[in-house]
Amino acid sequence: MSELILYSYYRSSASHRVRIALKLKGLDYEYRAVHLLNNGGEQNTSPYNELNPSRQVPTLIHKGRALGQSVAIIEYLDSLRPEPPLFPQDAYERARVLQACEIVNSGIQPLGNLSVLQQLQSRAGFDQDKKTEWVQHWVNNGLQALTEMVQTTAGRYCFGNLVTAADCFLVPQIFNAIRFQVDLERFPLLMRIHQTCMELPEFIASAPDVQPDTPRP
Repeated sequence: MSELILYSYYRSSASHRVRIALKLKGLDYEYRAVHLLNNGGEQNTSPYNELNPSRQVPTLIHKGRALGQSVAIIEYLDSLRPEPPLFPQDAYERARVLQACEIVNSGIQPLGNLSVLQQLQSRAGFDQDKKTEWVQHWVNNGLQALTEMVQTTAGRYCFGNLVTAADCFLVPQIFNAIRFQVDLERFPLLMRIHQTCMELPEFIASAPDVQPDTPRP
């Protein structure tokens, strides 16, 4: 039995980030699916709330201890297994990678969360088209900011020629943008980095369409 358990949902971009990090670190883990829609959302059940009071995915369990929030989890994994590093040792460069992560983590992804979209529908009467327009607006804003940030740092990846946590955040956000029909031709640099990442087996194995809970035809 693995020391690591990941509570995940196949389409959750936050879960996707952690899956990538686990694969890059070469860490085996047990996958436990949390369906965000079934029966009002399995994340709202009492057993899961005891693990993660935010009622969100992902949650990582290591030796019986729980951690939530993808930034915290990936930083923990980087300490748990330092090689390959996902954050630079230099304090400024580390902060820059974290800044790129937070453009996605704080500036884009929460505004397209299922819980936010449900509230827009119930409180403001947004139909599907309006919800899609809402998500597209924030994705475009965030990806433009990310483009401007990494255009001076990018090599094969967001920061030079080594994968960092920034790439773990970028790739799931591109998958999410595709889902919401964002015009990604506006972001050729980010799409080039995304394509390069998706040539790596760790990114391929972490994709939403190959997870244990991915719906099958």
